[in-house]
Amino acid sequence: MYGGEEVQITPGMQAYIDKNGAYLAKRDKYIREVVKKWKFDTIAVHGLYSVEDAIEDYQGSIIEPIFMSTAQAYRDSDEMACALAYMIPTWCYSRIANPSTYYYEWTLALLEGYGYDGVTEACSTSSGMAAIMTAVQPFLVHRFHNKHEPRNFVATAQCYGGTFQQFSVRMQEERDIECRWVQDPTNLDEWAEKIDENTRFLYGELPSNPGLGFFDIQQVADLAHSHELPLIVDSTVATPALLRPICHGADIVVQSVTKSITSSGFGVCGAAIARKGLVTNIDNDVLKENFAIYVKYLPNRDYGPNLHPMQAIMSLNDMRTLRTKMDMLSRNTMKVAQYLQTHPAVESVEYLGLNDHPLHELASKYMWLVDSEYDDQYNKQRVNRYGHLMSFCVKGGPEPTRKFFDGLQRIWRATDLGRIKSVATIPAISTHQQQGEQGRKLANIPPNLVRLCVGGESPDDTIADLDQALSQVATSTAVATG
Repeated sequence: MYGGEEVQITPGMQAYIDKNGAYLAKRDKYIREVVKKWKFDTIAVHGLYSVEDAIEDYQGSIIEPIFMSTAQAYRDSDEMACALAYMIPTWCYSRIANPSTYYYEWTLALLEGYGYDGVTEACSTSSGMAAIMTAVQPFLVHRFHNKHEPRNFVATAQCYGGTFQQFSVRMQEERDIECRWVQDPTNLDEWAEKIDENTRFLYGELPSNPGLGFFDIQQVADLAHSHELPLIVDSTVATPALLRPICHGADIVVQSVTKSITSSGFGVCGAAIARKGLVTNIDNDVLKENFAIYVKYLPNRDYGPNLHPMQAIMSLNDMRTLRTKMDMLSRNTMKVAQYLQTHPAVESVEYLGLNDHPLHELASKYMWLVDSEYDDQYNKQRVNRYGHLMSFCVKGGPEPTRKFFDGLQRIWRATDLGRIKSVATIPAISTHQQQGEQGRKLANIPPNLVRLCVGGESPDDTIADLDQALSQVATSTAVATG
């Protein structure tokens, strides 16, 4: 199915195929009849690691084991031949897979597919940037053996700086694959007018980092599918606790799991999560049927953007409390955003939870705290939550912005986001510095913009730190104008 030349199946190999076929059927039944009926929190805590797994295979360990091994040993040549032809489940070599990464992938796939009637699969990667590469590269191959065929894709200009560099430099400048930037992703006509017969996919980030861009996922997915194209969505900021794009028509979700999901900040990791049976104009039935498994066993086997098993388990452990964590961070951020709106040294505030934000109504259509309708805390009603990312502009331009930034005492100055600790940066001199002034204008990132990711501290303490730093700016501005 995923290998190269055809393999002659021996009786011994057939015995392994039959045995593992029964295992897969049992696992699929367990997912369908048991796991799919669990609530989000239960899936986040347990994933597919069962008591039976623990007792039969791992000496009763209640936490998924970390497999610190480069390779898997096989019983005999028949089992090895089946495994390397991908006829039976295998992890083979940790560049390709590892049992620890499997548990991570299975849990994340179930969370992104929560509420979706179909099947989702995940491919783990060593970082969020590797996840983007994993998600987009398979659609950029030459079709019909035509190496001179022009290729393009359509993407939102409001995106993370690393994404902008990967698309504009690594693909467009170095490989002549055109990236057609959408400046207003809420304008469906702008998406549509950039699509032609050489377009391979549509790509969007929402909420975008750092500008909080958003678009109507269902409408853009329908547009993509009408042209036989997949919609790929970076949903890192929201996480599946607040938004699950596959439920609204997206084909693939990219997660920089480094961020919101691994809020502890203990390491870097990513994933591409796809629905089975995605839409594409690429003539590759295996890719269409199960994209995540295809990229794991073929392109990523050769490129090697693997995830370390230690990091897989650390991120899986952070994943277990994702819903309550995102709820808390969202509520903290709302309070901080409301405070900043009233501060005289602040020019503007970008946070989708604010009622007067131009994208508030659209974001409210999609961003909900998962399972809040089953929670007594919310009177069993769905409640909107908008995440931990916000940004704001300091009055007076770049110089006062730096003065404010340097005055922070408790909020960390770093390019990180999604931490349990509050972190701030100035995107124009950090995360989006390399894309240049023209690129920042395209993405609407002015030099006085501060990106703030509110953490789990008391929001009152976060506000106190912002207040003292902003007061220095207000005082110096008053002296200068006086």
